[in-house]
Parts: sequence; C-alpha cells; structure tokens
Amino acid sequence: MKKFGSVFLLLLVAGFVYMLYDYLSYRHQNAVSDAAFVKSDAIYTLGFKVGGKIDHIHYVEGQKVVKDTILATIDPSDFILQEEALSHAIKAIEAKKEALIQKKIRVFKELGIKSDISKNNIGVSDEKLHSLRLKLNAAKTKLKKVAKDHIRFTSLLKQKLISKADFEKIDTKYKVLKDQIDAAKKELSSAQKSTKNVTSVYHISELEKAQIKEIELSINALDEQIASNQKKLESLKNKTLYCSLRSPINGIVAKRFVNQGRVVAKGTPIYSIVDTHNKHVEVLLSEKKLEGIHPKNPVTITTQAMGGKELKGEVESISPTSASTFSLVPRDIASGEFTKLDQRFIVRIKFDEPSDVLKHVYIGMGATVAIERKEN
Repeated sequence: MKKFGSVFLLLLVAGFVYMLYDYLSYRHQNAVSDAAFVKSDAIYTLGFKVGGKIDHIHYVEGQKVVKDTILATIDPSDFILQEEALSHAIKAIEAKKEALIQKKIRVFKELGIKSDISKNNIGVSDEKLHSLRLKLNAAKTKLKKVAKDHIRFTSLLKQKLISKADFEKIDTKYKVLKDQIDAAKKELSSAQKSTKNVTSVYHISELEKAQIKEIELSINALDEQIASNQKKLESLKNKTLYCSLRSPINGIVAKRFVNQGRVVAKGTPIYSIVDTHNKHVEVLLSEKKLEGIHPKNPVTITTQAMGGKELKGEVESISPTSASTFSLVPRDIASGEFTKLDQRFIVRIKFDEPSDVLKHVYIGMGATVAIERKEN
C-alpha cells in the first residue's frame, strides 16, 4: 500500500507538472485573453431627421428587415399643409410677375409710340421754322428794296415830279410789306414756342423710360422671392420624405426605443439595426502579450454559448495606439509622479468560419481568444 501510495503520489505530481508545463507552454506560444467581445461594424442607431408624432411603427426586436424598408412613420400633415400654402404663395408671386411683364410690354409700346410721334413733330416743327425764317428773310430783303423806293418817291413827290397816286402805290406796298414782316415774326415766334413744347414732350417721354427700369427691378425682386420660396418648398418636400424612417441595410432589429403615438424630437433614437453577417472579435490585449502578435496570425476563439467549441480566426489589425490614448480624462503626470501601468491595445480578429457556423454567435457576446505567436 505504501508503494501504491508513493506511485500514485508520483503520478499525481507528474500529471500536475505536465499540466503546468502544458499551460505555460500554451501561454508562451499563444497570447490568451478573456477580454474579448463579438462586435459588428454594421450597427445603426436610426432616428428621424424631423420631429413629430409617430403614427406607425412596424417592427419589433428580432425581426428581419430589408434595405429601404419603412420601419416607422411620422404624421406628415403639418408639412403637407405648409407645402400647399407655400405652393399657393409661389403661384401668387408668379401671377404678380406676369402682370408686371405685361405692364412692361404695354409701357414700352406706349413710350415708343410717344417717342416716335414726338420725334416726328420735332421734325415738322423744324421744317416749319426753317420755312418761316426763309419767308421772313425774303420779306425783309424785299422791304429794303421797297424802302429805298419809298424814300426816293417821297423825295420826288416833294419836288412834284410824280403824282400823288404813284406815291400812294409805293407807300401802300411799303406798309403791306411791313405788316407782312410783323405777321411773319409773330408766326415764327409761335412756331418756336410750339417746337419747344414738342421737344419738351419728347424729353418727358425719354424720362418716362425710367418706369421700365423700375418695373424690371420689381420683376427681379419677384424672381428672387420665387427662388427663395422654391428652396423652402424643396426643403418641405424633403421633410415630408423624412417622415418615413427606412432601414439602411439588410439586417435584424436589435432594439426599438419608442412606441407608436409618441412625439419625438429630431434625431431621437427610434431603432437600432444590426447586420448579423458582419461580425468580428475585438480583444483588449496587454502590451506584455503583444510580442509575436502580427496581422494574419491564426486565432482560436471560444464562446460559452457554443459549449466551448473552438472557432477559427485570424488577426486583422492591431491598433497603433493604446486604448487609454483616447480617454476623456487623460492621466495627469505633470507633478512628476508616475506609476507604470499595463497599457492595452485593441486587436481586431476576423472569423474564418462560414456564416451558418456563426449563427449562434451574437454581437456583444464575450469570448476567449488564443492568438498564436509568430516571428514577423
């Protein structure tokens, strides 16, 4: 019995030593960590781009959804009413613009006619003035000759060399010419006034062309109003479209945050959708264990949900910075006090298994990984 007990004890010690050696050897050949979790890059937390009352909510947790499927809707009545009101406002502005365009055409035609008539009247007046000046000059020339004859006949009459009847003829002719010149001067003066009036009318018609400029400015202002309202209308149409919340991927509803009938603000989480085919493992690996760990190193992954079944994987990437680098409250070492802390780095591992094998591996699940060390 003593020999049996001694042998049993030796075997027990040998077994323990072997297990210890196997454990240490395994840990030396592999970087092992329990700080691993199954994650996905395709997790979407969805919310409406507008606020309002949810009138329909179609899916619950666990249901499959197809890309672009409507998950929930907000009552769009307010946006539709605003759309209609803005559409009517745009039509009213467009009608006002059309009326101004027609006014511009009418004013342009009227001013054109006025301007043409005024130009024509100025031409006629100028010709008349020219004719009257020629007529007056001719009468003055003729009067000079008759005036000389009148002086000569007056002298002859005094000398009784001509009869009184002959003198009266030249005297009458002289007086008639003087009256004609006076009348011609009055007619010329009247014609000059008329020409001045016609010229003034022409200048006024030219000044009235400023009305067209004012109308054009009003039309441009209306164009700007229409463009601004069109942008607002487009924004309202987008808001109406935003009243439907659609799935961005083919996936499964992971979480529904609200119920039908709730009034929500813009951006409030409504659903969380996950792509279950996009899975990987992230492990926070101690810097002490990083020796020999490189991308494409084989990895053994085990999860409790699969009864310890080993899954194959490989290292996809290693974070170039420690997890604490992006801490919201960085460590303060300004005082000079420093304690060496074990830093951890995120190692991303991709599964090397078909999707049907991974169907029981859920996102967020904990895992144990053993990363095989290799020389680079």
